[in-house]
Amino acid sequence: MKDHLRIIISGGGTGGHIFPAISIANAIKELHPETEILFVGAEGRMEMQRVPAAGYKIVGLPVCGFDRKHLLKNIGVLIKLFRSQLKARNIIRTFKPHAVVGVGGYASAPTLKMAQSMGIPTLIQEQNSYAGVTNKLLGKKAEKICVAYEGMERFFDKNKILQTGNPVRQNLLNSSVSREDAIRSFGLSPEKKTILIIGGSLGARTINHCLMNGLDKIEQSGIQFIWQTGKFYIEEVRAKVASHSKLPMLYVTDFISDMATAYQAADLIISRAGAGSISEFCLLKKPVILIPSPNVAEDHQTKNALALVNKDAALYITDTEANNKLLDTAIDTAKRPDVLTKLSGNIAKLAFRNSANVIANEIWKLAVDYGQKHKH
Repeated sequence: MKDHLRIIISGGGTGGHIFPAISIANAIKELHPETEILFVGAEGRMEMQRVPAAGYKIVGLPVCGFDRKHLLKNIGVLIKLFRSQLKARNIIRTFKPHAVVGVGGYASAPTLKMAQSMGIPTLIQEQNSYAGVTNKLLGKKAEKICVAYEGMERFFDKNKILQTGNPVRQNLLNSSVSREDAIRSFGLSPEKKTILIIGGSLGARTINHCLMNGLDKIEQSGIQFIWQTGKFYIEEVRAKVASHSKLPMLYVTDFISDMATAYQAADLIISRAGAGSISEFCLLKKPVILIPSPNVAEDHQTKNALALVNKDAALYITDTEANNKLLDTAIDTAKRPDVLTKLSGNIAKLAFRNSANVIANEIWKLAVDYGQKHKH
């Protein structure tokens, strides 16, 4: 059976889940254009806008995350989870997928659980170096588990694991803009070293406050900065910057839509340690200082960061150390070509170049095998 296979891709919640999911879908369509793909996400989450913008249909589940601080609120969460499982079952019965893919995020759990209970083959794309509880449970019945890090047999059956890396946004790899033109597009000077600060689309409180408290150091550093604050912090940052003396070496924005150009401009990056971002840094050979978010399940960002640090492929500062150490470390590192070159060379060794295509082929094989056994 080689045509008109149907595949569900489920998950989302953050760009770190959505961008790989869309990359996988694009790879499937490129390899097999006739394939029907349906996304299943969580109502009210960003995938409900980003996925249709990428050209795919998406259905939302009423699922949400558990509230660890207010346990009584989880009664409503459990009701939503039950409703989500019923809706996921109906979606699967209607769409009749030949394979279901989970990329992480709230919607993955009910969708994959229902698919597995109905005998549909499932594939998990585990992005992090430390698997969460949900994926560990789902992994017991999944046919394949695509991972980005070594040592994942701690969490999954080693016979199911395929080390593929994490898919990234394809446009990042196709940029032809030069470093000089990229820097000029931000109104900065190509003659100076440039540090890019990214805390995600919503922003990172610790990183933003560290920079706001360090405007004098920024002014005197001889370095220039491209600073993505995130939408929650932009007004506070702009007010703080406006109250300071003129800072021509500082470009401030809430969101960077053209990340390919921003990466090209950067000699050094300051970032959280999300798995998707790390995969991008590896592919683009970018020196990076990682400040893992402390507000994530199983502290997986710290584990992601240490996987690089242990191979001299990144620098690492904890969230609690950032206010005292981050700016000094960043400015010193940007002024040391030997350190930048070492970090760039080592992080490049960890890159996986064809992740989306490799994962797409694994999904396709599962779907074809299922389709041959179940003619529908």
